[in-house]
Amino acid sequence: MPALINPSILSADFVNLQRDLAAIAAADFVHVDVMDNHFVPNLTLGLPIVHRIAQVSPVPLDVHLMIDDADRWAPEYAAAGAASVTFHAEATQAPVRLARELRANGVRAGIALRPASSVEPVLDLLDEFDMVLVMTVEPGFGGQSFIEGMLPKIRRTRQAIEESGASTWLQVDGGVARDTIGRIAQAGANVFVAGSAVYGAADIGGEINALRLLADGSVA
Repeated sequence: MPALINPSILSADFVNLQRDLAAIAAADFVHVDVMDNHFVPNLTLGLPIVHRIAQVSPVPLDVHLMIDDADRWAPEYAAAGAASVTFHAEATQAPVRLARELRANGVRAGIALRPASSVEPVLDLLDEFDMVLVMTVEPGFGGQSFIEGMLPKIRRTRQAIEESGASTWLQVDGGVARDTIGRIAQAGANVFVAGSAVYGAADIGGEINALRLLADGSVA
């Protein structure tokens, strides 16, 4: 599948959020980071704001929950208007049950892993998830440098997806920019979250298109 570019509004101007959403109309999804200051040491957006974002965004919402008790809260974000809800493996008691509940509510279900978390427990369950998110920085803050040691994890995940015949997307979040996206795509990712690389560019739409071309070109 062609590369999907999902800009993270963690790097947007929260005072001018509707303006900055309109600026990424060339993207495939908008990546919405929800943090609770418990699972990660940062506090961002909650349900009412996500619901409002869904009403005005020019592209579908890819919601990434970095919160405790994902089993309780993830379905609420589906109801708020997300097209895709990703929860952390480390924050759920019943990931398969939760993924099935999200799918039953008509949204894509993703499972995310911190850099130090093993992907192997997820690989036998790929059909239960629409997406696996490999974090390539420690979750919580934007603008961090890509962790090169995550490339083997991305490769293992891609190999398992191909061998299983699953249609699961493989997303990478953290340090995605022009100088890293080619290597990440070659390792097997097909969905890319880019925050500061997009919102820090003089031409936001042009940067989205450039990242997409670099990813697709690296695996052509």
